[in-house]
Amino acid sequence: MNSTKRFFAPLETNPTETRATVAPTTVTKLCALGLEVLIQAGAGTQSDYSDAEYEKAGATIVPDADTGYAQADIVARVSKPSPEDLDKIKPGTIHISFLDPFNEKELIDELAKRDISAISMEMIPRSTLAQKMDALSSQANLAGYAAVTMATDRMTKILPMMMTPAGTISPARFFIIGVGVAGLQAIATAKRLGARVEAFDTRPVVEEQVKSLGAKFVKVDLGEMSETDQGYAKELTPEQLDKQRQEMAKACARADVVITTAKLFGRKAPLILNNEVLDQMQSGSILIDLAVESGGNVEGSKVGKEVVTEKGVRIIGPENLEGYYPKDATLMLASNFYNLIEHFWDTEAQDFQYKEDDEILNGCLITKGGAIVHERFKG
Repeated sequence: MNSTKRFFAPLETNPTETRATVAPTTVTKLCALGLEVLIQAGAGTQSDYSDAEYEKAGATIVPDADTGYAQADIVARVSKPSPEDLDKIKPGTIHISFLDPFNEKELIDELAKRDISAISMEMIPRSTLAQKMDALSSQANLAGYAAVTMATDRMTKILPMMMTPAGTISPARFFIIGVGVAGLQAIATAKRLGARVEAFDTRPVVEEQVKSLGAKFVKVDLGEMSETDQGYAKELTPEQLDKQRQEMAKACARADVVITTAKLFGRKAPLILNNEVLDQMQSGSILIDLAVESGGNVEGSKVGKEVVTEKGVRIIGPENLEGYYPKDATLMLASNFYNLIEHFWDTEAQDFQYKEDDEILNGCLITKGGAIVHERFKG
């Protein structure tokens, strides 16, 4: 008879992290697979899930991380592990988290050395089969929504057109740069709240999606453009960036709120709006840089800060915007983690099965058996 495998969700040590990798609903599902679920006390506090709720769903609450790591066969956390965490994880453990593998070579080497099987949530392929475990997309949805509500909280005017005895109030103008998952959700949210919305993306193929949400697509002829195999826009040449900037400056100048969402997979985010563009924007307008944590789309944006330019433009660089609404963020993230485990779980063997020919596992498994196994990070 196989011994019961243990799943452990530690309390996040990053002070800006509000999310957890388990919700009470997924605790019940993990237990149904045959796993024993251990959760560190307080792991769900910031997302309004109490220890009592987790216990009621079938989890065992452990007092500290050391206790959980010592027993765990599978560890699921949001942030990448610290060196102190690695000292506590047993060899052979499966560790699932956001790893930032393109920028964490030393961490990957250390995970391999310690015989920890590391799965990176960023590397989940963007395929139909993997959609239910695509944490980047689920969290980007929330970030797009949160960017709009964050802007509305800071605006000095309302979003919808309003007919009043004192006259008509014109609707606010939003300009969304980058029409990926976050951009589409930002467009939809701003439109629902009554704003006029314009949007731009280097991929002309998204124009129909923008129009279907009731927004106007800003066209810039950049020549032949395409997507990467992960669904991201390809990097622009300096000439294309200059042309794009000139056209976007016009849209920025008439906008009350600009939201930038342009990221490059595994690389620094492109600088899209420089000081020359910012100088053309109206005083009091708000600029939210969703790519600030990966280098930033806006000149002068700072992680976790609000910067006001000399012309009165407010640049906001939100930190962990995905966790701005932590209860729902945790609910979605927990579902992504569960779906990944469930996909590879063999109920008969009561163990995680490494399927060598599986495109999802080949995409996200970074280390295993004491070695770096992902093709992009070997050597």
